[in-house]
Amino acid sequence: MDGNRESRGCESRGREGRADVSAEAEAFYTESLKVLKESGIPFLLGGTYALSAYTGITRPTKDIDIFCRGGDFPRILAHFQDRGFATEIEDERWIGKVLHGDLFFDVIFNSAAAINPVNDRWFEEDHRALVCGADVQLIPPTEMVFSKAFVQMRHKYDGPDVAHMILKQHAHIDWKRLLGHMEQYWEVLLMHVLNFRFIYPTERDHIPAWLLQELLDRLNERAKLPVPQTRICRGRLFSREDYRIDVTDWGFADVVGEETKHG
Repeated sequence: MDGNRESRGCESRGREGRADVSAEAEAFYTESLKVLKESGIPFLLGGTYALSAYTGITRPTKDIDIFCRGGDFPRILAHFQDRGFATEIEDERWIGKVLHGDLFFDVIFNSAAAINPVNDRWFEEDHRALVCGADVQLIPPTEMVFSKAFVQMRHKYDGPDVAHMILKQHAHIDWKRLLGHMEQYWEVLLMHVLNFRFIYPTERDHIPAWLLQELLDRLNERAKLPVPQTRICRGRLFSREDYRIDVTDWGFADVVGEETKHG
């Protein structure tokens, strides 16, 4: 770990992640994080608690989001199953759950469209917070933005989370790494950059000038090229359901697989 990353991690120490949850849910999350830490399996905390630790925003949540490498995904589920918890694999491409009655937490190793898998790089920075009494490692700010950038559904849109992360953590975002993550989907990053500039006109300097210029240069160069021959709908990278009609009725090619429930 280089000195720059280490210093960024240390600045996150001592923070606390909070959410509005019932006493029963908090007890379940407390026990779950304890079991996770005792397992020795590497994991990162994301979701509402991580957002709270980074921005100070507190809001209700129905679960906690645990991120891990794909190879550790079955280990975490098996570890909890051996200790009497119910588990389920919602979609083996990216997510499973550990359940206790009506309560649960998600175990995530990719995105719903399988375009941002958790890998070793996510663990290179050490950002920590106290959550439900446990000292846990958080998803780095760079990967928090990356993971939320594609959540754009009719009933769930994480654009405000991206804007707030940039506002509060811009100095700790590795912008070159973020561009690398989103290389194929640079237009999505441009959307969020312009969105941030519109929301916070006095804070525009939080976005590096070189990044904005790079993205605008790409936009201008792309405008010079011919229209693609294959009609595709990339909206399903954001939401399979909201853009389903595009591929079922309107003749657009799909970019993600259909979801069929087993049994």
